[in-house]
Amino acid sequence: MDFRLSFGVLLMVFLCHMTSALEVPLDLPQPPTITLQSPKDYIFDPRENIVIHCEAKGKPHPSFSWTRNGTHFDVEKDPKVLMKPGSGTLVIDISGEKAEAYEGTYQCTAHNDHGTAVSNNIVIRQSRSPLWSKERIEAITVQMGVSLVLQCRPPAGLPPPVIFWMDNNFQRLPLDRRVSQALNGDLYFSNVLSEDTRNDYICYARFPHTQTIQQKQPISVTVLETNPAGEYRPGFMTPLGDTSTEMVLRGETLELECIAEGLPTPEMSWQKDGGELPTSRVSFLNYKKTVKISDVSEADAGDYTCTATNRLGTVDHVIKVTVKAAPFWISAPRNLILAPNETGILTCRVNGDPKPEIRWFINGVPLENAPEDHTRKVDDDTVILSNVQSGSSAVYQCNASNEFGYLIANAFVSVLAEPPRVLTPPNQVYQVITNSPALLHCATFGSPIPTITWFKDSKISIKSGDSYVIHENGTLEINVAQSQNSGKYTCIATNNLGIKENHVFLEVKEPTRILKQPEYKVVQRGMSAIFECKVKHDPSLIPTMTWLKNNGKLPDDERFEVDADSLTIKDVTDEDEGTYTCIMSTTLDRDSASAMLTVVEKPDPPTDLELTDQTERSVRLTWIPGDEHNSPTQKFLIQFEDLLHQPNVWVNFTEVPGMSTTAHLDLSPYVYYSFRVLAKNQVGYSQPSQASRQYRTNPAAPDDNPSHVQGEGTEPGNLVISWRSLTGLQSNGPGLEYKVQWRQKDVDQEWSSRTVANASQLVVSGTPVFAPYEIKVQSLNDYGNGPEAEVIIGYSGEDLPLSAPDGVLVMVHNSTVAEVHWEPVSSHSIRGKLKGYKVYYRRERGLHEAEEEADQESQDQVLTFNGNLTEGHLPGLQPYSLYNLFIRVLNSKGEGPPSPDKQFETPEGVPGPPSFLQVNPGLDSLTLEWGPPLNNNGRLIGYTLRYQPANATIETGLVKIMDFPVNETTVTLDSLNSSVQYKFDLNAKTIKGAGPSITKEASTFMETTVPSRHVDIATQGWFIGLMCAIALLILVLLIVCFIKRNKGGKYPVKEKEEAHQDPEIQPMKEDDGTFGEYSDTEDHKPLKGSRTPSNGTVRRDESDDSLVDYGEGGDGQFNEDGSFIGQYSGKKEKDTHEGNESSEAPSPVNAMNSFV
Repeated sequence: MDFRLSFGVLLMVFLCHMTSALEVPLDLPQPPTITLQSPKDYIFDPRENIVIHCEAKGKPHPSFSWTRNGTHFDVEKDPKVLMKPGSGTLVIDISGEKAEAYEGTYQCTAHNDHGTAVSNNIVIRQSRSPLWSKERIEAITVQMGVSLVLQCRPPAGLPPPVIFWMDNNFQRLPLDRRVSQALNGDLYFSNVLSEDTRNDYICYARFPHTQTIQQKQPISVTVLETNPAGEYRPGFMTPLGDTSTEMVLRGETLELECIAEGLPTPEMSWQKDGGELPTSRVSFLNYKKTVKISDVSEADAGDYTCTATNRLGTVDHVIKVTVKAAPFWISAPRNLILAPNETGILTCRVNGDPKPEIRWFINGVPLENAPEDHTRKVDDDTVILSNVQSGSSAVYQCNASNEFGYLIANAFVSVLAEPPRVLTPPNQVYQVITNSPALLHCATFGSPIPTITWFKDSKISIKSGDSYVIHENGTLEINVAQSQNSGKYTCIATNNLGIKENHVFLEVKEPTRILKQPEYKVVQRGMSAIFECKVKHDPSLIPTMTWLKNNGKLPDDERFEVDADSLTIKDVTDEDEGTYTCIMSTTLDRDSASAMLTVVEKPDPPTDLELTDQTERSVRLTWIPGDEHNSPTQKFLIQFEDLLHQPNVWVNFTEVPGMSTTAHLDLSPYVYYSFRVLAKNQVGYSQPSQASRQYRTNPAAPDDNPSHVQGEGTEPGNLVISWRSLTGLQSNGPGLEYKVQWRQKDVDQEWSSRTVANASQLVVSGTPVFAPYEIKVQSLNDYGNGPEAEVIIGYSGEDLPLSAPDGVLVMVHNSTVAEVHWEPVSSHSIRGKLKGYKVYYRRERGLHEAEEEADQESQDQVLTFNGNLTEGHLPGLQPYSLYNLFIRVLNSKGEGPPSPDKQFETPEGVPGPPSFLQVNPGLDSLTLEWGPPLNNNGRLIGYTLRYQPANATIETGLVKIMDFPVNETTVTLDSLNSSVQYKFDLNAKTIKGAGPSITKEASTFMETTVPSRHVDIATQGWFIGLMCAIALLILVLLIVCFIKRNKGGKYPVKEKEEAHQDPEIQPMKEDDGTFGEYSDTEDHKPLKGSRTPSNGTVRRDESDDSLVDYGEGGDGQFNEDGSFIGQYSGKKEKDTHEGNESSEAPSPVNAMNSFV
């Protein structure tokens, strides 16, 4: 119980040592370690030197010695043997010597002051390729259908030879389901055929090491065809019996074989009883006669059944497979580095079948023969070392063996006392991609084994957790690295002899990703293909773009152009097809994407056209499709050439679907056919195929009559019968003619007939006008008449109508539309096909005009009413007008006589716009003149004027409206604001209402500057003199006014008022001649213009003065004696915003205002 407890504690200590063990730095003392040795089984070529490898390391460097067949091999005494300096490798020169003398079992020993290591037992054997033994080969005679085995039996070689069968011409014999080569080299025939007769069946053996080929004597086989064997059930030729056994070692390849005889040749199948064959490791060879399972494990043991089957029966054979195992490692012993007084464990865990025997050695000496050591205990596969001391270093060997092989392993125990040292280079930079694991190494050495701790940025202690894992060897693993994990990391190694630290750095980079992958391309041959590959990567990493074709390099061809993010293939060929892969790689990662390129082209033309199933009227055409060039054929177009009627002209015959390779063709008589076929895919049509052989059809009577038969007269008294002639293909034979027949419809008379050739019409004369005729046109040739012709109706020639419509009546709906009615003419008087009626109408004059003023330039207007109509509308009439109208009937030949004239009047309508509107501007007034409308459309009753300010700088006012009588065509608008834009709308009126208006915009005068002369007018002499005269005049007037005011005189304003002649203004009483009541509201009434004299001239007022001109906005006042105050007070100065500023010279009125 105590031993088990202590063993468990020691096991934990050992596991700690095992998982943490590292290689001892070479500058420290250590026992030898074998680093290179030859394989256990070494077969050498006698033509070359024997080289047996043995390399080892240690401190001090080890010395080497060898044993051969268990005894010391003195290398120095054999001049043919050389040991390489500083190495244990032997080079044996066997030239001129018997190589067999150096065969045997060799073992290498490496020794220094701290222990001894040994190599495997290396078995050295010479390769052999012996000759075939002399033997007499008897010729073989066999009945056809029976089975046969030709034995090879090659000489035993080392290694075994490769077997194959050839003939005298060194051609391999063909193998198939019936003829096969067994694993032992024999040639098996499941049944023989007459073709198996030959005298040169030769078995060859090739020996791999010597590269020599040995040949067996030829075997002669004769197959007798007389009395051949009949069909028979399968039977196994090898292995024999119902069951057999097979043993295989674990890890090797299992090969099972079953070869059966039978006629017909049997089919082979395999299954494992109680399980399935391992699909990932199984393969079938030799037409399923051999099954091979690689890397065999214990689970592959069991019963395997092979089954041979033909139509006469089935036979089974069971192969019982057992799996044995040479020793294999579960856990090989590992080197131990112990500090003084520590405890360690060596374990040697192996398995095998049968169970291996384990033996321990120390420095190459069996442990039972070594000096006794109380600190060492052995328990089967475990060695426990307790309280080790300095100087007790040694190399232990574990040897595990069974009947199938052995294993040997060296593990040293080194007792050292060493402070920690960090083996990982300082300040190493690790770079990883985001979301990938990061491994930060801290390889250390020390004895006792150091304890490892990690810090981030020299201050954050790292413990194993969800995001961090600290491995036993000191490596820090970050499971999923993120950008925040970047930084400086410090690892500290500590044991009881010291402390050591090391710094490393982690940089977490963005991953490389392909944002736009190349896409599948279908490109026509000769065009360009472009694959795009756009990538995102960490800016600190340098990417490399690589393109592959079918996982290999791109062709060395200038047609392939690689850009930063694309691959362009110019002038694509069929060889460019394949899978193209874009690989973007950095030093840390890579991303790739692939796309296929399919090259398409028009299909190749079909070949091998053949005509079959030939009849009088049909034939079957077959062909072989050409290469589709990766684009499926959609359809086939069949064309034909008529070598008799239209040579060198190919005509489309029919189309068939792309999956068809044959077509049934219906033919016409009397044609020399030649066919060709075109294939069509998505790219286009192929070239035509070669023409088929010529196929002639026999003549026959026509199958069709002419089409488009019609009869129509071209002039009175004739009938033209026309038709569309048959084509040469429709003629069906020579001598094509047409039998034309006609007779007047509904008249009891016989058919008239005429036969014509090479024509498509016939003119019949002497017919009545526009009479219906029955017409037939029948085709015929030298071989008979065509089918009975269909009767069609035609008409003889037309003539002009004889009569005019009666009962013409006009109904006027409004001033612009009238409706006309008439009675239809009789059908016999039309003398042709009724086309309709033509209505002619014309405006004679306006109703306000005298007859002598009639419109001489007015032209007839014509409306045609198709068909047998008896009424119609006349639109677009002019109001208040007199119209004249007549009607003619119309047929295909022309027009009949006119109907009697019919007059009608249109009522009044609204007038047209005034003919013109002219605006003459003044300083604060505008004079408007206009003309009457060009079209009164009735009796004018007056005009309406609308106006308002339209300047954008002044607030738009209300619209002002003025009405004028018909004889007034001018008006002066006074008291308007200067420099203001006004908009005027003027229209005329009849009793029906106002017509459309004419619009004009105009403005009063404003101060302007002549841009071409920059003269200061105030400095001009004439201007100064004028101003002085005006000032003097004003002064005189003021004096006079002052004197009159003092005398109380009346100012005669009556003459001023009478000059205006405005009936709406009555400023004075009639009886006393004094002023009546005056209201300031009068100034807000609309301005009235003067009347227009009868002579058409416009009379201006004698005076332009007015109360408004001299008053302040019409607010002038009268004193007690009726005199007017302020007549000469001058105008009120306007604000500067009421007009555009100007640099022009002021007017005299403005000058006076400025002086006052």
